[in-house]
Amino acid sequence: MNSIEIRKATLTDLEAIQKISTQTFTETFAAVNTPENIANYVADSFNSEQLTSELNNANSLFYLATASNEIVGYLKVNFGDAQTEMINKNALEVHRIYVSKAFHGKNVGQLLIDEVKKIALKTDVDYIWLGVWEENHRALRFYTKNGFVEFDKHVFTLGNEQQTDLLMQFPINKEK
Repeated sequence: MNSIEIRKATLTDLEAIQKISTQTFTETFAAVNTPENIANYVADSFNSEQLTSELNNANSLFYLATASNEIVGYLKVNFGDAQTEMINKNALEVHRIYVSKAFHGKNVGQLLIDEVKKIALKTDVDYIWLGVWEENHRALRFYTKNGFVEFDKHVFTLGNEQQTDLLMQFPINKEK
């Protein structure tokens, strides 16, 4: 097994981020959503203009997970006004965390969530939060195993379908 490296992404990684975003979102959700809803979400969320705007936002950070120079997953976190919901301005949102299907079970997700926790400690936020689809049982188990607890719900609209995301949080222990 090749070692996994995590590195901060920049605007020069735009095409790679588009590719891994489209691949992992489709792998994760295509089997349980309509092709039209998947295609529309990918077109709206992962186009060059949208991702460039996100990469240029000082309150958003992208990280890429690589194995032998192949991108196998990624992470996007938001701070302050970049958060998709203003639950707490002194929180860190995990906006996206995806791993290619071929690398499920190979510790990539764990390395990415560990990176989130390091970022949270360095930036002195009160907690980390994220939204995860209530039907994404694999992700729910993963976040629960990593100490996240449900604190609310919100509606996530995917095309013409409304889905429920569970909001989960992880408090940052500032005593360390």
